Amino acid sequence: MELKKHKDQRLPERKGQKRKLEEEIEEEQREISAVEEAAAAPYGEARKVILNEVYAQVNILNSTFSWNEAHRATAKRATHVLAELAKNEEVVNLIVEGGAVPALVKHLQVPPSSEIDHDNSKPFEHEVEKGSAFALGLLAVKPEHQQLIVDAGALSHLVSLLKRQRDVHKDGSDSRAVNSVIRRAADAITNLAHENSSIKTRVRMEGGIPPLVELLEFTDTKVQRAAAGALRTLAFKNDENKNQIVECNALPALILMLRSDAAAIHYEAVGVIGNLVHSSPSIKRRVLAAGALQPVISLLSSCCSESQREAALLLGQFAATDSDCKVHIVQRGAVQPLIEMLQSPDVQLREMSAFALGRLAQDPHNQAGIAHNGGLVPLLKLLDSKNGSLQHNAAFSLYGLADNEDNVSDFISVGGVQKLQDGEFIVQATKDCVAKTLKRVEEKIHGRVLNHLLYLMRVAEKAVQRRVALALAHLCSPDDQRAIFINNCGLDLLIGLLGSSNPKQQLDGAIALYRLANKAMALSPVDAAPPSPTPQVYLGEQYVNNATLSDVTFLVEGRRFYAHRICLLASSDAFRAMFDGGYREKDARDIEIPNIRWEVFELMMRFVGM
Repeated sequence: MELKKHKDQRLPERKGQKRKLEEEIEEEQREISAVEEAAAAPYGEARKVILNEVYAQVNILNSTFSWNEAHRATAKRATHVLAELAKNEEVVNLIVEGGAVPALVKHLQVPPSSEIDHDNSKPFEHEVEKGSAFALGLLAVKPEHQQLIVDAGALSHLVSLLKRQRDVHKDGSDSRAVNSVIRRAADAITNLAHENSSIKTRVRMEGGIPPLVELLEFTDTKVQRAAAGALRTLAFKNDENKNQIVECNALPALILMLRSDAAAIHYEAVGVIGNLVHSSPSIKRRVLAAGALQPVISLLSSCCSESQREAALLLGQFAATDSDCKVHIVQRGAVQPLIEMLQSPDVQLREMSAFALGRLAQDPHNQAGIAHNGGLVPLLKLLDSKNGSLQHNAAFSLYGLADNEDNVSDFISVGGVQKLQDGEFIVQATKDCVAKTLKRVEEKIHGRVLNHLLYLMRVAEKAVQRRVALALAHLCSPDDQRAIFINNCGLDLLIGLLGSSNPKQQLDGAIALYRLANKAMALSPVDAAPPSPTPQVYLGEQYVNNATLSDVTFLVEGRRFYAHRICLLASSDAFRAMFDGGYREKDARDIEIPNIRWEVFELMMRFVGM
């Protein structure tokens, strides 16, 4: 009964505190609402109202730096009002112009101990500092204000705040309030150092890195995330910061964070590690030795696309120089999720997976595996992208895959050669890479590769046969032309394309025939007439579309094309069937050829050698 009575006696006091808090919140909301209404007014009037409000809050901050409860409550409200205003980037410059920076920096510190009330209470402990850090972090989003805030002394106070609050947390104080102020201080450091090399260095010189590394092991995940975010920013393109982060033993905590179920945690952790290893082989080795490889590979299957992207980028960095690491990445199951990412609607995911596969494909042991797991077709599709970086990463991957003889037949049969030839490539580096890839493929068309391609020309479906014939017309050695195009009917496949109703196929066939004709004419007289089991008659260039001794005429687009039956019979199975078989054209003097353009037909006949 005594305990119940004691609780009942405290009830009015609690109700009074609650009512007081509600009144403070209402007052704060009224001030913010008034400014928001003013922002909708004409520019000059709105600017004046907002500046007056900023001046008012700055005056409050300048006159309330004490432990007096009323002062602390008013200062807390002022920092919150300024933070709410700073969320609107259009107002940020006015807040700075109104003198808010030095006032907020002042309240990153606690008031002097002499100002503590006689009962030694510390009203709103941590709350004012938290509000000040939050507001300054929002102001620092604009790069032009970063140095101003640092010059006002914010950086040293923010680092001190991290250290002090870390120690308070160890003593078992109000963890929720402590965690909030730590998180806001770390976020403010992140925004101040963002893409600012000198401030990154200042953070290190002020001693900010060791406490941030310690915060990676906090139980509060929001604090972990904020600390990792700050370290990620500090490590970017700053070698001294990278080394100190590693020397402070951050790697074990970061690798544990990679395994977290929380996307926000493993995203920041993989980002920190990515920035640490970039352009730093020694740190890369330490990261791998610490056991990062498998957790990073696991992130390729994360539901968080940002973590997938960072993981793919990191694997590409791991694989860039170390051949053994390339093999280990593939052995541990990275290839299949990377190939699946190539087909993601997210452009950045496609780009980073192509980047990683490109580095992995520089190892001979990986090339066949990537193609065998279905990587060829999605990589070829990426060549159609209008994103130059994505296009180049795909081209570089294909360049690696083309180095393996086991991939060449597949590369050709899926239309890879035509894709490279027809592509519209944005940057010169990609064009050079494509040219080198075609050269690699050309150098491998002999021996078992050529035998496999000839086999495909005999037994594969028609579309594959045509792709093979088109590719070989451009890439085969002149010495192999007869075996491919006469003995294995490659010429008939190309001629068949000329009769297609698809203009693109007609053009491809004509260009291929023209290429073959040029190769044939470039041969020496001895080379041009090797022994052949198939009789062939070659009348020469001067008899192309020449009425002299012509015994058959083709009608193409209403125009006559003069030809010689004996030459056609000897050169092509298609014409042999036309003239020796049961077709109506057998004895016809004039033969109409529909659905083909004049210039395409002329190229074909020029190759036959009328």
